[in-house]
Amino acid sequence: SYGYRWLDNDSAHYDELERHRAAQQQQPDVLTAPAAPVVAQQPAPVVNAEQSAPGAPATTTSAPAQAATAVESTGGGKPANAGASASGAAQTAVLEANHPTVKPAAAGRNYWTNFRGPNRDGHYDESAVKTSWPSAGLKQVWKQPIGVGFASFVVADGVAYTIEQRRKQEVVTAYNVETGRELWTHGWDALFTDSTGDGPRATPTWDAGRIYAQGAAGELRCLDAKTGKLFWRRNILSDSGADNLSWGMAGSPLVVDDKVIVLAGGGGGRSVAAYHKLTGAPVWKSQNDRASYTSPMLVNLGGRRQVLLVSANRMFSLAPEDGSLLWSHPWETSMGINVSQPIIIDKNHVFISAGYGKGASLVELQPTSGGKFTARSLWENINLKTKFNSPVYHNGHVYGLDEGILACVDAQTGERKWKGGRYGYGQLLVASGHLIILTDTGELALVKAEPSQFTEVAKFPAIQGKTWNVPAIAGGRLLVRNGNEMACYSLTE
Repeated sequence: SYGYRWLDNDSAHYDELERHRAAQQQQPDVLTAPAAPVVAQQPAPVVNAEQSAPGAPATTTSAPAQAATAVESTGGGKPANAGASASGAAQTAVLEANHPTVKPAAAGRNYWTNFRGPNRDGHYDESAVKTSWPSAGLKQVWKQPIGVGFASFVVADGVAYTIEQRRKQEVVTAYNVETGRELWTHGWDALFTDSTGDGPRATPTWDAGRIYAQGAAGELRCLDAKTGKLFWRRNILSDSGADNLSWGMAGSPLVVDDKVIVLAGGGGGRSVAAYHKLTGAPVWKSQNDRASYTSPMLVNLGGRRQVLLVSANRMFSLAPEDGSLLWSHPWETSMGINVSQPIIIDKNHVFISAGYGKGASLVELQPTSGGKFTARSLWENINLKTKFNSPVYHNGHVYGLDEGILACVDAQTGERKWKGGRYGYGQLLVASGHLIILTDTGELALVKAEPSQFTEVAKFPAIQGKTWNVPAIAGGRLLVRNGNEMACYSLTE
């Protein structure tokens, strides 16, 4: 029904992708400064925090494809060529010379650096966006092939980062936002396969010039955002003694202060782990939950910074300093599957939703002694069942896809205001009082975020194929992708 090819086994798709990359590197990047002379630079040491699985030395390539004379290899392999495919021999090779310097452009320098935006809540408020779309759709800046996977983009310094499957490697990729030009790749041998679609799921995180990327089998890597150079690596499943989830690890790493925090699952007090963001050394481990497909969030509730998480059977919060439990609230679906991100309504209230017959609830927190909290549900009903998508909050109301149909719910009462517009298992953001929806067939829709009635302003085909990936916005540029292609649209012109 999606017109979707199973691209993980489709050699023709990867052939097309590699031809596009090769042709792209032969063309000058008119929006970047002239390349500097090739100068060998000594990379920082790679920290093998522990032996990772799958067994994963890496290949790092930089663009453009002119000859480079110096690399540093930590895996005993041969130096990599600048134009080499990410499916090359397994090694860690860093090319720091001849890296294109992106000129200041529309893309925000350090705004959309997390999954679903700065606060992981689907809000874009960096600037106003266009809310009257032409009948033919938004202006397309570029469109091109991409590898398989369900991750989204993060954007910093005019560069968009994602992770994708390229043949039998998971590959972190960096693209010029204004041109789509590939700047560098960093890959390792791994192929997660599943009937719903193959490849990595978790969106990378950008922080202070570093990229934190997690593969579908738990490989966690810290890379130089400018070059793709490997700083350190771990495997969160090996560290926690946990089995992989049926549909692969999907949580985006969360950087808080000097730590990167992940929900890995596993017993023995190891289901949530914090690593030092510069070295990968373990800082703390906590709890005994089975993992979910959600991502940790840094929030402020009750006047206290907290790491908010949703596991397979509950919503809970930890102190970022030491991982101690602050509060917990049961939240279990019929299949033990949670995918949707919770939403902060105000300083004492959290909205949570799920599919699989569960619905939604508003949870209230009250402080107790010792800086901890109690949690209780104010209401719970089935008016909003978000299966694969996460809702957004705007002016007292929550908007989300109720088993594929857009719905509006009063956050305080749970009353459904309206339901209309079939967008499938797509994803949505909120900007300038409107919902920007990427449907599960690759269409982009604009809907007014107002509780009085459902009003679709515009809709047009943006990309082709099955699309469960979350869109991203930075500097007025709207980035969308699936396992077939990616595109950039202007929200300002």
